[in-house]
Amino acid sequence: MTRSKQARRTTIYDLASLAGTSASAVSAVLNGNWKKRRISSQLAEKITRLAEEQGYATNMQASLLRREKSHIIGMIVPKYDNRYFGSIVERFEDMARARGLFPIITCTRRDPQLEIEAARTMLSYQVDCLISTGATDPDRITEMCSAAGVRSINLDLPGTLAPSVISDNFEGARELTRKILLNCERQLHEKNPLLFIGGRGSDHNTAERIRGFRQAHSELNVSIGEENILPCGYAPEKAEKALDELVARGVSPAKGMFVNSTISLEGVMRWLRRAGPIDSQDVVIGCFDWDPFAALLGHHIEMVRQNVPAMLEKMFEMIESGQTKPVVVQVPPIMPDEEGLLISREGELKAETAYRNAG
Repeated sequence: MTRSKQARRTTIYDLASLAGTSASAVSAVLNGNWKKRRISSQLAEKITRLAEEQGYATNMQASLLRREKSHIIGMIVPKYDNRYFGSIVERFEDMARARGLFPIITCTRRDPQLEIEAARTMLSYQVDCLISTGATDPDRITEMCSAAGVRSINLDLPGTLAPSVISDNFEGARELTRKILLNCERQLHEKNPLLFIGGRGSDHNTAERIRGFRQAHSELNVSIGEENILPCGYAPEKAEKALDELVARGVSPAKGMFVNSTISLEGVMRWLRRAGPIDSQDVVIGCFDWDPFAALLGHHIEMVRQNVPAMLEKMFEMIESGQTKPVVVQVPPIMPDEEGLLISREGELKAETAYRNAG
């Protein structure tokens, strides 16, 4: 049997010979720098046409290193199996492409080491900007980006070294707590403190929600103790376990609950379901997160929807304006109104300069 030889790949020198020009001129056209080299549009079109006809493909990594901009924008996210982060990813992709950018996204599972590995890999691909969404250590990622000369922006959780766009967690939690307390008084005819469950007390968002939770109790003259605050983590099984441990200590959980995410809500609903049909139980729940399926859980639930479109709009405004100062912009969440409908507050962006340059 005779083996046919593999066709030789077209090189940049082949294209230069076919176009009747230099290899450097061909390189400038293929890398998008031909205008700076004052190459005519006719020659640029000829080289582009020949490259297509000859099936010429540039090496992505090599060409990126020669460009001033890659037009690639990266994002790391902690979870995919959550409607909030899923909606961030989907809308981010659409908004990036609409601006002529190519989005690269990866999930880091709230693992600090994975976050660093992901950031390092994206920097090797010459991203123009890296968005750290819900990162456990956003400042470390910003330091890596700064060392590489790449911009970074924090989304969802703030940092101290780069611009950040987050939800207004304090005001959102204060209003949600107020609504749960009023619903308990209206539906259950009692005015007792609520139970806060879910999240990590060490992260900014949970700390601000707890602060808003306390403030709402104070405004309505309801005393609240440390035993009513359980920042047990986000996983469903952690919320379920925290409630079991509460009962094991002889404490009856409050009939009104502030649940810190839909992930934690899953564990709360499992725990409640063990006692029978949820609709038959005297419990009022508020969740600082949103999922349309929650409407199937009954009428004793309020949900706050984080305003993802407004957050991403503000983020891209920062990118396009060249914002580098470590400001924190807080976007009000979408709150349920008195009839349980969602009312939009997208236009009400409140910027806070709580995080400034060190010193």
